[in-house]
Amino acid sequence: MLLEETRPVTRPNVVVAVLAAGGIVVSLMQTLVIPLLPRFPQLLGSSPGDTTWVITSTLLASAVATPVIGRLGDMYGKRRMLLVSLLMVVVGSVIGALSHSLVPLIVGRVVQGMAVGVIPLGISIMRDELPRERLAGATALMSASLGVGGALGLPAAALLVEQSDWHMLFWTSAGAGVLAVAAVLIWVPESPVRSGGRFDLLGAVGLSVALISLLLGVSKASEWSGGAVTGLFLVAALVLGLWGWWELRSSQPLVDLRTTVRRQVLLTNIASVSFAFALFAQSLVLPQVLQLPASTGHGLGQSLLVTGLVLVPSGLVMMATAPVSARISNARGPRVTLIMGALVVAFGYAVGIFMLTSIWQLVVVSAVIGAGIGLGYGAMPALIMGAVPTSETAAANSLNSLMRAIGTSVSSAVAGVVLTQVGAPFSFQLIMGLGAATALLAVVVATFIPARQARPVS
Repeated sequence: MLLEETRPVTRPNVVVAVLAAGGIVVSLMQTLVIPLLPRFPQLLGSSPGDTTWVITSTLLASAVATPVIGRLGDMYGKRRMLLVSLLMVVVGSVIGALSHSLVPLIVGRVVQGMAVGVIPLGISIMRDELPRERLAGATALMSASLGVGGALGLPAAALLVEQSDWHMLFWTSAGAGVLAVAAVLIWVPESPVRSGGRFDLLGAVGLSVALISLLLGVSKASEWSGGAVTGLFLVAALVLGLWGWWELRSSQPLVDLRTTVRRQVLLTNIASVSFAFALFAQSLVLPQVLQLPASTGHGLGQSLLVTGLVLVPSGLVMMATAPVSARISNARGPRVTLIMGALVVAFGYAVGIFMLTSIWQLVVVSAVIGAGIGLGYGAMPALIMGAVPTSETAAANSLNSLMRAIGTSVSSAVAGVVLTQVGAPFSFQLIMGLGAATALLAVVVATFIPARQARPVS
């Protein structure tokens, strides 16, 4: 039975803080291993190519888990699936902490990757539980937690790696996950809004195969042969077509495609791909500029810890702009906020083309881009929730999160090719230019989103 009424929570500030902290824990988990990537071949006795699976495996697992967890949350309870996702952080982290070779570490990272549904689930719980006037600010803060965790994770990981054994990264992640689980159990209520129904197992399998093929082809495009990558893309296209045919004929689909093709939802998801491309581009350029030896003429010769600290202001600015995003959305609508955010990001990248020669310049560039990301990411959930029924909130937000993941994957692949094929500093400037161009593309797409939000069907 579908319940549409919501209950006012007695401590909305506490609920918002707990859910945002859970989002930060998950994004920290994704960032913690970055400082170890150059050392993994020696630490694990594997080749550099094989150790990239520590990142790739998490990406693939998150792509599969995000839409599935969202649908299960709508069906069986968002708080329940939020706890399951946070437990995946704990279990995956413990596996990683006990690992001394590549295979078990990859297994742990796969389990960790299954936790990324925390952010869309948290946003969906907010919609169900918070008063309407609190929703825009809370969802903007929850969206910003992704960038905040990523920005804070790099210096924290660098400090841990320099001061202790690398396994402490995973023990720390496990401890943070345990605290997040306890906080959710104590302070976050279960939402009464559920869709019920039967889980679309065939749809889940089909979407998983399509996403794994697509993202594997994108992430390995510069490493594998052209035939293998082309084959993966063909499999993705074929399976995705069959999956769409099945979903349109299923009475209880994994993803309601009729909802996703509504103009507001479709255009927001397309803009999210472009926006996420722009978000990730800076994280590939700025660390390289900071860490390359000064003798090269285009590097600053800084340590990993300094590199992480330079990126911290970006995350803090994202958090600071979350309430600004909410105020603009309440006054002018989330469409305007998304356009403004994308314009700020484009400006940050355009300035960055010419400001890559000193630490203070990189701090300014990353902070400006972070401000734009904070504005735009805060508007996306509002646009999605304004066009879907309450009973489909988690699934719709999860699909939007998946679109962002696809954008970051494409960004990583394109930037990787540019960095290897084009010499520095021109490769850095080219990637910054691509970041500006994709942000402007998001502006163009967002202008076609209806100025008035569609009324969701109950």
